[in-house]
Amino acid sequence: MSKGLKLGVQLGYWGAGRPDHFPAVIAEAEKLGFDSVWTAESWGSDALTPLAWWGASTTTLRLGTALMQLSGRTPTAAAMAALTMDLLSDGRFVMGLGVSGPQVVEGWYGQEFAKPLARTREYVQIIRDVLAREAPVTSPGPHYPLPLPGGTGLGKALKPITHPLRADLPIILGAEGPKNIALAAEISDGWLPIFYAPKHEAMYRESLAEGFARPGARRGWADFEVLAGAPVIVTEESDGAAGIEAAADVIRPMIALYIGGMGAKDVNFHARVYERMGYEAEVEEIQNLYLAGHKDDAIAAVPTQLIEETALIGPRAKLRDDLAAWQESFVTSLLLYPDINSMRVIAELLG
Repeated sequence: MSKGLKLGVQLGYWGAGRPDHFPAVIAEAEKLGFDSVWTAESWGSDALTPLAWWGASTTTLRLGTALMQLSGRTPTAAAMAALTMDLLSDGRFVMGLGVSGPQVVEGWYGQEFAKPLARTREYVQIIRDVLAREAPVTSPGPHYPLPLPGGTGLGKALKPITHPLRADLPIILGAEGPKNIALAAEISDGWLPIFYAPKHEAMYRESLAEGFARPGARRGWADFEVLAGAPVIVTEESDGAAGIEAAADVIRPMIALYIGGMGAKDVNFHARVYERMGYEAEVEEIQNLYLAGHKDDAIAAVPTQLIEETALIGPRAKLRDDLAAWQESFVTSLLLYPDINSMRVIAELLG
């Protein structure tokens, strides 16, 4: 495998049922020398329980969340989970955090979505204070004040009973907008983008540079992780263009869902990513069709070019050429979807 581009597997969140093939995927990832395995959560399965359950069978893989939702846990509860996972895995846990969107935050968790950047900054600082275990943890708020003002008046500042294994446990932030990306570069150890396209990475450079240049920034270009996911579908050379189109057809429904249905029309962070890539007209069409109930038409409106810029599809020779752009980008880890055949192929092509 390439020394410059690490590989991970993104298990994501569950659908309607338990994905019983994931243990075999994780075992294969470790066998192939992958660096990491990641779980996620939306409004079904949580990120931590599967990671602990399946991670118990691993010895070398880093175990990461991509992502834990801020509104799902108080900062101290998230810190407790992190220090527990890190101790159980002998220092292999990576905490990936994200704010999610207003539909989930307000509709599922019943919390205010306002001021996501300020909430993230405060949340991360509290976690770092817990992991440092230098003093009882306090926070002036305003989002997560500790101890709670008012109430019974009996609240007491505490520090964790259990001694964390690492005060510098990696915290990675999921971010899509320019301001959130700059915040990730300033206060975290890495960035988990979504729908990353090496061809368009210049649009991220200014935000990352802004974050790195802020006073007290935690990292810089040399030691900041960028962990980007990409669907992979391997086709036969003999299938030609038809095979690539068939592969794109497999991915179109997911893209249409994220552009058209994962957020309100005017507050859809995923759609904004594609707009910044230059697909404003296509995003408008997909959203209008999807929200009008014409999902099949919305799926058909997703351009193949858009998919090829954010995924790896085609025969081996094409995949090898496309991988070169990922290797030359500032992505440090390529996170693959849980398909054993494609994992083997990409590992071989990077070998």
